[in-house]
Parts: sequence; structure tokens; C-alpha cells
Amino acid sequence: DGMNVLLIIVDDLRPVLGCYGDKLVKSPNIDQLASQSIVFSNAYAQQAVCAPSRVSFLTGRRPDTTRLYDFYSYWRVHAGNYSTMPQYFKENGYVTLSVGKVFHPGVSSNYSDDYPYSWSIPPFHPSAEKHENDKTCRGEDGKLYANLVCPVDVTEMPGGTLPDIQSTEEAIHLLDIMRTNRQKFFLAVGYHKPHIPLRYPQEFLKLYPLENITLASDPWVPKKLPSVAYNPWMDIRQRDDVQALNVSFPYGPLPDDFQRQIRQSYYAAVSYLDVQIGLLLNALDNVGLSDNTIVVFTADHGWSLGEHGEWAKYSNFDVATRVPLMFYVPGMTTSPVSQGARIFPYLDPFSHTEGSAPQGQIKKVVELVSLFSTLADLAGLQVPPACPEMSFGVVLCTEGTSLVRYFNVSERMVEEDKEGCDDTDRCFKEEPFAFSQYPRPADTPQWNSDKPKLKDIRIMGYSMRTIDYRYTVWVQFDPSNFSANFEDVHAGELYMMENDPNQDYNIYNNTSHGW
Repeated sequence: DGMNVLLIIVDDLRPVLGCYGDKLVKSPNIDQLASQSIVFSNAYAQQAVCAPSRVSFLTGRRPDTTRLYDFYSYWRVHAGNYSTMPQYFKENGYVTLSVGKVFHPGVSSNYSDDYPYSWSIPPFHPSAEKHENDKTCRGEDGKLYANLVCPVDVTEMPGGTLPDIQSTEEAIHLLDIMRTNRQKFFLAVGYHKPHIPLRYPQEFLKLYPLENITLASDPWVPKKLPSVAYNPWMDIRQRDDVQALNVSFPYGPLPDDFQRQIRQSYYAAVSYLDVQIGLLLNALDNVGLSDNTIVVFTADHGWSLGEHGEWAKYSNFDVATRVPLMFYVPGMTTSPVSQGARIFPYLDPFSHTEGSAPQGQIKKVVELVSLFSTLADLAGLQVPPACPEMSFGVVLCTEGTSLVRYFNVSERMVEEDKEGCDDTDRCFKEEPFAFSQYPRPADTPQWNSDKPKLKDIRIMGYSMRTIDYRYTVWVQFDPSNFSANFEDVHAGELYMMENDPNQDYNIYNNTSHGW
């Protein structure tokens, strides 16, 4: 009778988490989940912007197949009538529920979050969501602004709450109902923070005194970065506090003290998110469902915090494409869980200090597009077939692969690169890689470089990330027929991870490209 699924999707969260080795952040509840989970330390999104990434991993298809590189088309109309992951669970007898930001709202999910295809009941959106971009941030002059950096007194907010608080309450309410009705469920909960504006309860600033906050280790635009690869972070420039700084376009750096404030608020927003996750997982314990619910935790993409002189997402750098990805599977990632056992006691980030190590860190490079197959596999459903080369007419198939083959404990304990392994099933010879891509309107940064509309795309940056390198080519792209011309390369990037882990020294032009 199969397990339930709780899928937690966070907006714009790069892996600044204790369980990913970050020394500054306070994330005890996510770390506690990781300590009971398999954690993928090299997971990548297929495009570093909300709608394309979400439609990609929720359908199990790459952006070239969903044909969504912006926010302005619905795949079922524009590309093919592809089944989604929640739809597949729904068709297999699950009650499927959406809370918060799961699909990107608007035309890209048919103004309905793909209801009724994907969900059993209409998706829940927190009422406070509509105030996200209002002037709710108090400036030093006491006036209200629409700032980027926006710690708030929650009691002063419209409705006395924030969207993620409401989403947690709704998700807990739904868990209660599912337990009472004994219904098998697939519950997706999408959190808004740390997406901008960095609006969170102000007490979380206390966890991060400004003197402990450093700049990015590489806060300059790399000398050999092709201009097409740079994203000019327009969405940040439009916030009131950043506008007041009068920073030159496109490369003008933000003042150091303001960079520190952004980084401080990003971390504070992550700890606020951690509290929401803690309350949600504690509720899973309270209703007695921790022993038969798979929990997945991930994000739609990362976010630059000043690395390479960049902010926001909109690029092919690891800081924009790399995401946290972990799977808690009772009895598989943990020893068998007795019914009613408490796996997820709530941990207060203000008092909890000691960290906890993940059950297993898997260093293999994996892709978010593999989430659909992996969850189907873990839940005991038939894994959707691999897509043929051209799959626009195929309703159910996936371009990812199930990651369950990496879950085996003995596989994790063995040093990954031991040679001379005779049981081929247990010894992966394949060199996995992750594909990401990003569109641009021109070779140099424009006002619409971050988020070009389909009709304005002229260049596509295709990226290949292996454990050893990131290789990117920026090629001519024709939006009228969705074709990329790899004979017409505008620029390239190559970073060798061993001696350049932050991707600061592009050696593309020092090498020959016959491969």
C-alpha cells in the first residue's frame, strides 16, 4: 500500500546549509532531515530561473523539450501534453496536494498551477503572497519601502503573517486531514524564501551579527568571463534600497557594506525557512506519518551572493545551478522506523548548536530532471520510460533517470574511485554529468539579459558539468524554430574544478575544442 510523499521545494535556495558544510548558517531542522536522508552534494537544475526549472523537473523533461525558457507559455499547448510527476501519482491512486509556490504561477502553469491535471483539489496560495512586493520594509527614516533587504516585524505585516508561515499552517492542516481519512497522499509544499525580497521576521538577524559576515571570496567579474555569460541582476537593481545606491550598469559593483547586508539577510531568510521546515516535519511526527512518508527536499535553483560580481540567478555558474537535494525514505535511508517514533523533533535555531552528519553524501553529479523517475521508483510505481530522441508527441516519458541506484549503503561507504571491481552492477563506470542552459538576447549585457522573452533569445549557453569540469558553449539560437546552431559558437567557458573550484579562471581559449 505504498508510501506517502512530502515534496518540499524552496525558491532560490543554494546549498548554504550546515549539512552541506556551510559553517555560518544555522539550519538545524534541515540538517536533522539530512541526518536521516541520502544527500546529493552535486545536484544541478536544468535552467537557473523559476518557471523553466520547475516545469522541467515536474515534467521530467529538459527545457529544450518543454520549450519554456521564459515565463510565457504553457507546455501542454506550446510543446506537448506531457504528464507531470503529481499527475502520475494522482493517476496511481494518490491524493495530490499543492501548497504555496510549486508550479510557477501564471501562464506557464495555465493560471491554475496545472489544476486539475496535476492536483486532486485546487492548489493553496497564501493570502499574504500578494503583499510580497509591496512597500512593507521600514527604512531608517521610518518610511516604508519595497527594499531588497527587508527584515520585518511580522505583527505589522498585512494580516499579521508572512506567506511561508501560512503555507506551513496549511500543509500541517492537510497532513491532519490525510491522517484522519487514511488517504495515501503526495503533498508538495513550495516555500518562497529566500527568494527576493529578503523579507523575513527581523529576529533572525540576531543569528548573524554583521561583523561575522564576509564578502564572497571572488567578488569581482572574472577577467576572461565572456560578456554573454554575465547576468546584470536587473531584478535587484529595481528594489528601492538598491536603486538609491545608483550603481552603474552592467558591472558596477555594489558597495561592500551593502553586499554584506544582502548576504546577512539571505542567511537570515534561510534560518527563517529552516524554522518552517522544522514545524512541518515535527507535524509529520505528530500525526504519526514519519514511518511511511518519503520526504524530498530541494530547490528550483541557486542564487549568486556576489560571486563573480553577480547577484541573483540567471547564469550557468554553479552558484546559480547547484541545488540541495535529499531523500528521506523510512527503512531505506534509516534503519526501520518503529511506528509513532519521533524522527523530527523541532529544533530551535536560536538555541540548537551541535550539527548532525548526513546518512550518506553522494558526490555523483546528478540532475533535477531525474526527480520524477526517482520518486516514482521510491514509491514503488513503475518508472516512466526514457524519452525517445524526439518526444513532443509522447505523453509519459522522462529525460531523467532514477537515482535510486546510488542509494545502496555499501556503495556509499566504498571509496568512489576504487578500481578492479568485478560486480559491474555495483560499480558505476559511467561518468555522470549535468546539463544546464541559459538564454541571452545578445553578446553583451542588456536590460533583458537575465530574463529574455522567447522571441528575443539569440544565443543559448549550453553547459555540461562533470565532477572535474564545467564546459559551456554559447551558440546561435533561433527562437522561431527552437534550433541551436553548434557550428556558430559565440563564446565558451571551461573551468577545471580541481584547481578552480569557484570557476574564476576560464581556460576555454587556452585549449583546443576537438571534443
